[in-house]
Parts: sequence; C-alpha cells; structure tokens
Amino acid sequence: MTNQHPLPYLDDFILNLRANNFSEETAYNYERDLKTFETFLSNDISKSFETINKTDILRFKAYLSSSDRRTAEDHKPEKKLNSYSINRILSSIRSYLKFMEDMDHRSPISPNAIKLLKNEKKSARVPEFEQLITLIEAPTKYEEKIQVALRNRAMLETLFATGMRISELLSLKVNQIDQTGKIYILGKGKKQRFVYLTPRALAHLKSYLTKRNSTSDMLFIPYRGRNNNEKNKKLSTNYLQYKIKQYRQLLDINLPISAHTLRHSFATFLAEKGANPAAIQILLGHESLDTTTRYVHASDRYAEKTHHEFHPLFDK
Repeated sequence: MTNQHPLPYLDDFILNLRANNFSEETAYNYERDLKTFETFLSNDISKSFETINKTDILRFKAYLSSSDRRTAEDHKPEKKLNSYSINRILSSIRSYLKFMEDMDHRSPISPNAIKLLKNEKKSARVPEFEQLITLIEAPTKYEEKIQVALRNRAMLETLFATGMRISELLSLKVNQIDQTGKIYILGKGKKQRFVYLTPRALAHLKSYLTKRNSTSDMLFIPYRGRNNNEKNKKLSTNYLQYKIKQYRQLLDINLPISAHTLRHSFATFLAEKGANPAAIQILLGHESLDTTTRYVHASDRYAEKTHHEFHPLFDK
C-alpha cells in the first residue's frame, strides 16, 4: 500500500544519524521503526503526522501489542512484540521528535509525551557450565571439514572467552588481535574497548589461523563460493546462529542457546566468581551499569555463597 501520510523530514533524520557517526545498522533500525509508525498512521488511523496527539500515541502503543500490528513493510508479523522491542520503537519516535525540535521544525507533540512500557522482568537463564563447554567443543565433534571445524570452534571459544557481541565477533579483522590475546573492539555506538582471550581460546584461534588458507583481512571467513580471499567478506550472523542451534540439538540440550547466550553466560559466570560489576560493564561495552546488572542479577549461587561466607551468624 502506498504511504499516504509520510513522516516529514525522515530522510533528514536518517542523514543526521549518519552524520553523527551512528552505524548503518543503527540508522536502518531507526528507519524501520519509524516506517512502522508511518504504516500505523496511514492504514489504521488515517491521520497525518501534523495532526497526531497524545491519544494517538496511546493507540499506537496498544497497536504494537496487538495481533493487528503490521511490519514496516506492511506485512503481518510472525510473532508478538515483547516490551523491549516495543520500547525500542517508541524510543525511535522520541528521538525523531527530538530531532524535529532541534531543527526548529513543528512537532505536534513533545518527545516527553512518549512514555515507555514497563519491561517485564525475566529470570535470566544460562546453561549449566558443562553444557556450555560441550556446545563450544561441538564443532570439533560434528563438523566433517577441518577448516570449518577449526573456524567454528574458534568462534565459539572467542565468544565465551570475551563476552563480545556476535556483530563484533564477525566484524573482527586479523590485525585486531595481538599475540597475548588482547583484542581491540570498536563496538556498539562506536565505543572503543579491549576484550581478552583465555589461553585456551587463543590456542584454538591460532590453530584455526594456521589452517585458514586465506589472505582476507577478516578473521572469520566463509568457505562457500569460489573465493575466500575477498578482503572484507564476512560470515553472516544467521549462519553462526544456525550452527549454534544445530549443535544444541545434536547434543540434546533443551535450553535455547544463541550467540547472545554465550555473552550472557560470560557475564553471569564472572559474577558468580565474584567479579566486580563495574569491570564486567567495561568488558561487555555497556554504557550504563544498569544494563550490566540485567545480565548478572541471576547470579543467585554467588549471592548464596556470599551470604554463607560473610554472615556473622551463619556458623553460630
């Protein structure tokens, strides 16, 4: 359906993001979220942006939670949005309205009128340590091609050793890693940090590199296709997530596991060992400590251990 009520200055807003060094992925996500809002204005309430009010924002929030919701491409979605996804869309609208104000364009409502949902509290679930290790070692057991086995094992070892994001892992270049296993990361929001390989992960990475047989700048390269020497050709996130799911099924692990689970487990196990949350925050590349505590709040075993060890009456 043709969009009859486009958001004014949307192209300028996306240009502003790029001009301020936001990544292409971030700009794409903002644009997609705002297109969802455009679809709602055109198809569901048939109003122009200039005439919307606070009640329309309430309707949009209800719409995002409903079965009538349409995607940015005006398709029926496959699943219901959770509160985190809804808040991401609402935050995109808030940023757009703020841009309108900053550029002295007329905005029908204030950015402060966009109130986020209260996020549902989810119990953090991570695999048992032994399950995690068998999953990380699975490529060695199940992959027939030696180069694929070495590469996939090195990727999983690196994810759990460093706690990095899957996008950061697959964007790694060979020259970002020094001989000690220290890795320079340019992460989300162009934030710089270092992460660190364990000796075990570094050994598997070196084993992979000796058999990689490529002049590509990228660390983890695809082997499909005729040429694996393309300088910037990366593995897809879909491939790695698919392989993790496949290994989990082969190992008969019931708990869903993704690349993000390895990052979550990294933070949780560090917390259980008594690591300082501020240090975990730096390693994960979080801007706010509140974000970090969402990952590590489930360390009940560490809390129990701390209670038993330090409570003055525990042994009385």
